[in-house]
Amino acid sequence: MNGGVSTIAEIIQLAIAPVFLLVGIGSLLNVMTGRLARIIDRVRVLEEDVLTADDQRRRDEIGELSVLSRRLSICQWAIAMCTVSAVLVCVMVIVLFVASIGTMDFATPVALLFIAIMAALTLGLALFFLEVTISTRVVRVREEYVRAARRK
Repeated sequence: MNGGVSTIAEIIQLAIAPVFLLVGIGSLLNVMTGRLARIIDRVRVLEEDVLTADDQRRRDEIGELSVLSRRLSICQWAIAMCTVSAVLVCVMVIVLFVASIGTMDFATPVALLFIAIMAALTLGLALFFLEVTISTRVVRVREEYVRAARRK
């Protein structure tokens, strides 16, 4: 096989692992944006309803809106961190290709990029976990429903 073609084939093989990482990050972003959409939908419903609610219900809904606002912010940051991670994966693939063409040593930049990718992804996942934790703490199943389900 031609030396140039063989080199390009090796570079493409090196780029495949980051591309799989990119696919995984894309899947995470899909889940996160789905959660973000659900939060936004709930905020819109409550904002309409709070105007006509009685005092007690208004207080409850304003409390829920406060929690939703926090969840919204956390979800946005989680999406931002995962997006940064995905962009850095793309940059790493570019650097791998540039490194193969030139004569400079790109080991350190690639290692630093990988560290940055993992740091951003870890932060994004931690924020996602925080948002899920907040959402599950707020939702409680009424005890009578739990007892009724146990009796069946």
